Amino acid sequence: MEVVKALAALKPLYGRDNIEIVTENGTRVRGVVKSMKTTQALTKPSVKMQRADGEIVKITFDTITEIIDHN
Repeated sequence: MEVVKALAALKPLYGRDNIEIVTENGTRVRGVVKSMKTTQALTKPSVKMQRADGEIVKITFDTITEIIDHN
Protein backbone atom coordinates (compact mmCIF):
# COMPACT_ATOMS: atom_id res chain seq x y z
CA MET A 1 0.00 0.00 0.00
CA GLU A 2 1.21 3.48 -0.77
CA VAL A 3 2.48 5.42 2.26
CA VAL A 4 0.03 8.31 1.78
CA LYS A 5 -2.96 5.96 1.49
CA ALA A 6 -1.89 3.91 4.53
CA LEU A 7 -1.39 7.06 6.59
CA ALA A 8 -4.77 8.45 5.55
CA ALA A 9 -6.49 5.16 6.44
CA LEU A 10 -4.73 4.79 9.81
CA LYS A 11 -4.97 8.39 11.04
CA PRO A 12 -8.67 8.20 12.11
CA LEU A 13 -8.00 4.79 13.71
CA TYR A 14 -5.16 6.01 15.95
CA GLY A 15 -5.64 4.79 19.52
CA ARG A 16 -8.67 2.66 18.63
CA ASP A 17 -8.89 -1.01 19.51
CA ASN A 18 -9.81 -3.97 17.29
CA ILE A 19 -7.94 -2.83 14.16
CA GLU A 20 -6.38 -5.49 11.92
CA ILE A 21 -3.51 -4.96 9.47
CA VAL A 22 -2.67 -7.53 6.81
CA THR A 23 0.84 -7.48 5.31
CA GLU A 24 2.22 -8.65 1.95
CA ASN A 25 3.43 -11.97 3.37
CA GLY A 26 0.00 -12.75 4.88
CA THR A 27 0.78 -11.83 8.47
CA ARG A 28 -2.23 -10.44 10.35
CA VAL A 29 -1.80 -8.17 13.34
CA ARG A 30 -4.88 -7.19 15.34
CA GLY A 31 -4.88 -4.70 18.19
CA VAL A 32 -4.51 -1.01 19.02
CA VAL A 33 -2.72 1.51 16.77
CA LYS A 34 -0.06 2.98 19.09
CA SER A 35 2.18 5.19 16.99
CA MET A 36 2.88 6.21 13.40
CA LYS A 37 6.35 7.37 12.37
CA THR A 38 6.49 9.09 9.00
CA THR A 39 9.33 11.60 9.07
CA GLN A 40 12.35 10.09 10.79
CA ALA A 41 15.56 10.25 8.78
CA LEU A 42 16.97 6.97 7.43
CA THR A 43 13.93 4.91 8.46
CA LYS A 44 10.90 3.63 6.60
CA PRO A 45 7.50 5.03 7.61
CA SER A 46 5.87 2.56 9.99
CA VAL A 47 3.03 1.94 12.41
CA LYS A 48 3.25 0.24 15.80
CA MET A 49 0.39 -2.01 16.89
CA GLN A 50 -0.14 -3.36 20.39
CA ARG A 51 -1.66 -6.83 20.33
CA ALA A 52 -4.04 -8.15 23.01
CA ASP A 53 -1.17 -10.01 24.69
CA GLY A 54 0.73 -6.71 25.10
CA GLU A 55 3.33 -7.34 22.40
CA ILE A 56 4.24 -4.32 20.23
CA VAL A 57 4.57 -5.10 16.52
CA LYS A 58 6.18 -2.64 14.08
CA ILE A 59 4.85 -2.74 10.51
CA THR A 60 6.28 -0.63 7.69
CA PHE A 61 3.70 1.13 5.51
CA ASP A 62 5.09 -0.36 2.28
CA THR A 63 4.25 -3.92 3.42
CA ILE A 64 0.61 -3.17 4.34
CA THR A 65 -1.93 -4.63 1.90
CA GLU A 66 -5.16 -4.19 3.88
CA ILE A 67 -6.45 -2.32 6.94
CA ILE A 68 -9.61 -3.68 8.58
CA ASP A 69 -11.65 -1.90 11.28
CA HIS A 70 -13.58 -4.55 13.26
CA ASN A 71 -15.60 -1.99 15.23
